[in-house]
Amino acid sequence: MVDIVLVEPEIPNNTGAIARTCACTGARLHLVKPLGFDISDKAVKRAGLDYWHLVELAVYENIDEYFAKNGDEGLWLLSTKARQSYLEADLSDAHVTLMFGKETKGLPEGLRERYADRCLRIPMRAGARSLNLSNAAAILCYEALRQQGALERLYLQTVGER
Repeated sequence: MVDIVLVEPEIPNNTGAIARTCACTGARLHLVKPLGFDISDKAVKRAGLDYWHLVELAVYENIDEYFAKNGDEGLWLLSTKARQSYLEADLSDAHVTLMFGKETKGLPEGLRERYADRCLRIPMRAGARSLNLSNAAAILCYEALRQQGALERLYLQTVGER
């Protein structure tokens, strides 16, 4: 199982694309307020998010509420400032949580310091600022599922639907 946590996401299209990744993989989506957009039923329908009903979604007022309800077991933080590559991380635990920060500032420094040994980055060429948040979430979600051996299950479900 993979959980994706977005801390104070700002761009609705990124969150929508990440929600689609969650719908396609069965990952759960956690949103930590404040959000830079509306996720009411009316707004979701207006945006044409026809997969939204497939997303297991939880919304939290702040990061403290998130940790109070979920703890930090299996937590990995993604940051362009991390030293460790996700390629070096063991994401094979049955439950992995991938936490991403807001698009303009990333995760708060205090979180990165508290979990310094759990911070990961995606390798990229020098001079490139960063990948789009939704692309980064998809890369890490599928890597965790690969390491957990869950991609074969998804593949077999897909083949069975044809």
